[in-house]
Amino acid sequence: MKKVIEVKNLTKKYKKIKAIDNLSFDVYEGEILGLLGPNGSGKSTTINTILSLLKFQSGSIKVFGKEMNTDSYDIKRNIGVVFQEVAVFEELDVYDNIDYFCGLYIKDKEKRKKYVLDAIDLVGLSDFKKFYPKQLSGGLLRRLNIACGIAHKPKLIFLDEPTVAVDPQSRNNILDGIKKLRDNGATIVYTTHYMEEVELLCDRIIILDKGNIIASGTSDELKTLAKIEEKVTVEINNLDDRTLEEIKEFKNVDEVSYTNNNLIITYKKGENNFSYLMDYLKKEKINYNKIYSERPTLNDVFLELTGKELRD
Repeated sequence: MKKVIEVKNLTKKYKKIKAIDNLSFDVYEGEILGLLGPNGSGKSTTINTILSLLKFQSGSIKVFGKEMNTDSYDIKRNIGVVFQEVAVFEELDVYDNIDYFCGLYIKDKEKRKKYVLDAIDLVGLSDFKKFYPKQLSGGLLRRLNIACGIAHKPKLIFLDEPTVAVDPQSRNNILDGIKKLRDNGATIVYTTHYMEEVELLCDRIIILDKGNIIASGTSDELKTLAKIEEKVTVEINNLDDRTLEEIKEFKNVDEVSYTNNNLIITYKKGENNFSYLMDYLKKEKINYNKIYSERPTLNDVFLELTGKELRD
């Protein structure tokens, strides 16, 4: 597959702190790469160095096969960036906002008009072309922000948490639009803290922490890294402490929690865990409302690899 981004042995320091530590990875044509990590892991620094918005101490970055520099305008015109913070002009309506940003790259008026209308259609803003940003809901404003960043039909797109604080309908629209961008040939680097979006969208995933890649692969490949094999949830009213302690001693149990009448048991690799639990509940005559088993999620893997402590 053709490489769109090539990062080799990249190091970026802030005084004595290494934000990126000898980082190497590639992004391939036509894929959506999920770039994940907790706060402070180096995601934003990595993206900003690729975009040549930050200088770095050592390593190399190639985009479309060429060295990326601050004056690489031939490369940058084929890149679209949608940052987490909404950046549009309050005094311009939806159409004129998109037209302005598209006009930075596309000078032909007829071509630009088509591109602007294509972007409006892609993000579902056809009924809001004459609305001003202050008249838009949070979800519509996010969709406008995306349209401004991708209207010039870039070959490479960086999307930084594009669905933060939006309603489910807008999120669904945004995710559908991202799929269409990929289907139309764009290569996308996607950052988010919503693991369900990553599972839905991303062809491949890189997890960063402390400026290093700690895991990479498809969603299914990463799930094999989980130390838990199974998670069982049981809805039980008034579970007593004695029973809870006995369950903690079951073979293969990793963790047990009981909150809001939900008993959650995570198991290490093993067989017949679910059957053993069912037999125990029957023997102890413990009534339950619901019980179900699920395999490890990407979120489980992420927390295992990066830890559960809060990050600044």
